[in-house]
Amino acid sequence: MTKIAIIGLGAMGGGMARSCLAAGLEVHGFDRDADRTAAFRAAGGAEGTLDAIAAGIDILVIVVVNAAQVEEALFGPEGVAARLRKGAVVVSCVTMAPDRAREFAERAGALGLHYLDAPISGGAVKAAAGALSILASGSDAAFRTARPALDAMAETVFELGEESGAGSAMKAINQMLVGVHIAAAAEALTFGMTQGVAPQKTLEVIAKCAGSSWALQNRGPHIAAGDYTPLSAVDIWLKDLGIVLDIASRAKFSAPLTAATLQQFVAASGSGLGGEDDSAVAKVYARNAGLTLPGDS
Repeated sequence: MTKIAIIGLGAMGGGMARSCLAAGLEVHGFDRDADRTAAFRAAGGAEGTLDAIAAGIDILVIVVVNAAQVEEALFGPEGVAARLRKGAVVVSCVTMAPDRAREFAERAGALGLHYLDAPISGGAVKAAAGALSILASGSDAAFRTARPALDAMAETVFELGEESGAGSAMKAINQMLVGVHIAAAAEALTFGMTQGVAPQKTLEVIAKCAGSSWALQNRGPHIAAGDYTPLSAVDIWLKDLGIVLDIASRAKFSAPLTAATLQQFVAASGSGLGGEDDSAVAKVYARNAGLTLPGDS
């Protein structure tokens, strides 16, 4: 049986790990939060220590916050890369700059490991359903070795070539669009309130019109219900849009909409909303206009 380990059992990684379990795979799960590791073990996961992960694993999936955490997990003092068997594959599902993905692929290759630069898209619900989109680049051997995990976690796997970094570049494009769309949806729903239209009514109508978007239909219900339980937190966008703008700057590409969007998320984080769902960016618009959103005070 193929042995898989997943490092990072948060909203995304936890769902991905459970999808692999549902596919009948042996899955070791580890998280710095011991309660998450224990909960996954109770749900049927295999031993979740780093030593167990390093022993005999075929596929290592990393679902942490940023490139620094990937580096720590793989190459830090307790990193597992040097202890994995030669020929195993590292599947990095983390949003990062393409040059960091290329660096990690080179370092993994020097240890005899395959590496897939494989950011994910779809959110926590799709992660739990095994229905993510995976934007991956790497060698044919890396894809072959990782296939059991990819098939369990994803509805669609985009194979973007052999060069590591291509997956991360595509994820940057996706995050540029999603971030702008979330902020635009929040702006539209709060703008409607200035005209006496409740967010729920705006959502019901615009969802059937040309102005609709995935972000409106996915995040709009959070705003209408005043439920900001984090599935994707505000602070994630400070990182992701920061990466996008850094890539754009290096390419000497002007991205004014992305820059303005980042500032809205910065304002949300600075006002204490960093840990709330990213739809809470609507509160910035509402407070600036003297409005009170459902559930806000």
